Amino acid sequence: MPRTVLPALFLSLSVAPAFAETPRVVTDIAPVQGLVARVMDGVGAPDVLVPPGASPHGHSLKPSDARALSSADAVFWIGDELSPWLLGSLNELAGDAHVVSLLEAPQTMRLEFREGVVFGGADHDDHGHDAHEDHAHDEHGHEENAHDGHGHEEHDHDDHKGHDDHGAHDHDDHANDQDAHGHDEDAHDAHDHDSHETAHDDHGHDDHAHDGVDPHAWLAPENGKQWLALIADELSEIDPANADTYQNNARAGQAEIDAIVAATKADLGEAHGQFVVFHDAYQYFEQSFGLRALGAIALGDASDPSVARIAEMRDAVAGQEVSCVFSEPQFNAGLVGTVADGLDIKAVVIDPLGTEIATGPSFYTDLLSEISAGFKTCLTH
Repeated sequence: MPRTVLPALFLSLSVAPAFAETPRVVTDIAPVQGLVARVMDGVGAPDVLVPPGASPHGHSLKPSDARALSSADAVFWIGDELSPWLLGSLNELAGDAHVVSLLEAPQTMRLEFREGVVFGGADHDDHGHDAHEDHAHDEHGHEENAHDGHGHEEHDHDDHKGHDDHGAHDHDDHANDQDAHGHDEDAHDAHDHDSHETAHDDHGHDDHAHDGVDPHAWLAPENGKQWLALIADELSEIDPANADTYQNNARAGQAEIDAIVAATKADLGEAHGQFVVFHDAYQYFEQSFGLRALGAIALGDASDPSVARIAEMRDAVAGQEVSCVFSEPQFNAGLVGTVADGLDIKAVVIDPLGTEIATGPSFYTDLLSEISAGFKTCLTH
């Protein structure tokens, strides 16, 4: 019987080892997803836990989120200063992943929350520049410390290591438990509710959100550049085969941020007057471009401000040269109208989370551009 001869190409394809899987990456919020997507462009796409329009301060994980965490190779998140509800789930579900808190990276610019309805000029300048100098530029070169000093080995792999610490909570058992034991929405929501309540007991929202480090650090373009390098280093360690792509993408992303910064400085070069924000989420952007908010209408984004606070802010606005009041799409626009009613002040909508921006590799620079445009509308004529 004649022997069948297969084409050499078919043989080579059939015996060649399969390519390694694309790293499974999870992020907390859209701006972080955008940075990771820029680094992973051409290789894969990261997941995001907090959907558009939801608050990162008090989100509840869905079963699909839990499955994503349990199978993750890497998790990039701002930190528990922004999302205290996520810490317990990371410990429980993502023990084998590279878990990186971007706010804790040593080169990250970190600023303290500002106090009071009206922000003090001296306090703003002093704590802002000190925080930037202490945390962002102390003897740290961009290339040499973007990866070596962030300490994911000590913090993440020691504190969150291995599912051996969790017994039945390893990845396979967790997935089986979900399928075979009905890990349904109600059961998981109950678990998350307990965890969320515990988080609030430990970090009550008022204390968490307005005492200590302001977590809105993604609005500093320099932080975005540092984080691109850090993300590329982490992914290169996990997936050496695509390391060149990650590194090249990070450098290209940094150049894109530089272009946005240059354009924003040119646009805001003639900016004058002050502005009021809905809540204190923009001081990283302000520090980056020499701007200063007069104050914030709300203490935070979890509840409406008191009548007394609104009255104090209205009095302050009436006595100052204020160009505009910024509102946010997720919150009560009527409160902004109350502050600006009867005064010659513009109302401008900006969004620190970029709820309406399409996800993908250009998300972060699109977010910076959108916020820059809002400030240009507010502060220039």
